[in-house]
Amino acid sequence: MKDIVYQSCLTALKEELLPAMGCTEPIAVAYAAALARKTLGFTPEKVKIAVSGNILKNVKGVVVPGTGGLKGVTSAAAAGIVAGREDKILEVISSVTEKDLPAIYAYIKSTEFSVEQSRSDCIFDISVEVSAAGHSALVRITGHHTNVVRISRDGEDILKKDDEGETTAPQGADRSLITVENILEFADCAKMSDVEPLIGRQIEYNTAISDEGLKNDYGARVGKILLKSFGNSVYNRAKARAAAGSDARMNGCSLPVVIVSGSGNQGMTASLPVITFAEHLGVSREKMIRAIAVSDLVTIHLKSGIGRLSAYCGAVSAGCGAGAGICYLYGGGLKEISCAIANALAINSGLFCDGAKASCAAKIASSVEAGLIGMEMSRNGSSFPCGDGILGDCVEETIANVGDIARNGMRQTDKEIIRLMIQSCK
Repeated sequence: MKDIVYQSCLTALKEELLPAMGCTEPIAVAYAAALARKTLGFTPEKVKIAVSGNILKNVKGVVVPGTGGLKGVTSAAAAGIVAGREDKILEVISSVTEKDLPAIYAYIKSTEFSVEQSRSDCIFDISVEVSAAGHSALVRITGHHTNVVRISRDGEDILKKDDEGETTAPQGADRSLITVENILEFADCAKMSDVEPLIGRQIEYNTAISDEGLKNDYGARVGKILLKSFGNSVYNRAKARAAAGSDARMNGCSLPVVIVSGSGNQGMTASLPVITFAEHLGVSREKMIRAIAVSDLVTIHLKSGIGRLSAYCGAVSAGCGAGAGICYLYGGGLKEISCAIANALAINSGLFCDGAKASCAAKIASSVEAGLIGMEMSRNGSSFPCGDGILGDCVEETIANVGDIARNGMRQTDKEIIRLMIQSCK
């Protein structure tokens, strides 16, 4: 395998497989707020927050971990300011404990908060401005969750990047080299020393939060209900374990996950069904890791054309990834895995995102189901014809078509969803 392709796949995994605690959009708000407080040098008396509509969409309905059930932009920012550790980045509030709750609640009541929708055209945009005692500080994040483009104190820039416009992902990897064919070649030849630390942590973290979701009553209990209602087959367990992780994560569980493409739900959807099938088939840990690498990279490949945030539900991409990874476990090659991906995209590409919340668990289950159907169709020599609907002449053309629909075609849908969600707050 060409070294440049190998390094692009490996770098993409390093950039994307990050630990995070809580839904990544409110956590990004908490990170910006914690960094603003550090820059100011003391606790602010006023906090002005401007976020893009997609951030509002993904913060409104999800519980901020460690806050005793609080939701929303203000709660996330307050947690970051009062008890956040900006050096932990997407685990910024992982150190918050019950003893911090009175201080967080008191701070929300005593502090002047304002939240408004950003005027920027950037889909991913967070700006936190804090002030007290005649001093001020500003932190802005754009493009993706950790892309800090500006830090200033009293109007003087400490950090300012030229590219404050929209980006879709970290830029270290050449993602144009990540194709389904190259993904499979990478999975076959990857050194375990390169991928084991990344994917091993993903297995550990995401399994733990899934187990937590199956043990306890989080949110709508989708994972538990799937097992109770539809039995213990490997197909149902694969859906239930992924859904249970989301049940816990969307509803305040403080366990971390390993994310993919900026999303913990995608990180769990890409990994937990593959883990379930690997255990069922009794394959080696090495084979499991290679299959999860397939799933992660297919998810990343799909999301690269869509963007970080969209009206297109990211779980669909991760469900396709899971189907591809499971097909790999069964010995599928390029033809079979390409067919599985295209089949899954043909089934579930109409699923839209209306924010992070309890129902994400059910959307994950639906997306895993589409991935499994697509995979089993491929294993049985069945596929939807090229040219049907959004399907192109090859898997790469189909992936490009989905990216175009999600990024461009669904832009107005996204605006309408955000409008309805903001209207329901009034």
